[in-house]
Amino acid sequence: KVSSPAGMSVVTSPLQLSGQARGGWFFEAVAPVSLVNWDGLIIAEGYVTAQGEWMTPEFVPFTGSLEFTSPYKAGDPDFMKRGAIIFKKDNPSGLPENDDALEIPILFAQ
Repeated sequence: KVSSPAGMSVVTSPLQLSGQARGGWFFEAVAPVSLVNWDGLIIAEGYVTAQGEWMTPEFVPFTGSLEFTSPYKAGDPDFMKRGAIIFKKDNPSGLPENDDALEIPILFAQ
C-alpha cells in the first residue's frame, strides 16, 4: 500500500516515499526500491525502511527517499515524462519463487 507518491504523480527530487507493506517484504527492516525512466533504465536506487516491528505478517509503515536527476527535459517528447517506482520484496534467499514487486507509474517534472 503506497501512500506517497500516488500513481501518475509528477515527481521531483528528492522523492519522498511512504506507505505500508507486510513484514515479509523487509529483511533487516529494509526493502529495495528503484526509479526507472520510460525505457526501464534505472536512474535511482535505494531502500525504504520499516517504521516498526518488521518481523510480522501484518502491515508495517515504511518511509524512504530517492535523489535523482530528472530524465525529462524541455522539448523532449511527452512519452519521456513517464517512469515508474518499483518497490521490491527483499529476498535474501535469492530463490525466484520468493521474488515480488509493485510498480507505481509516475511522471517526471522538467
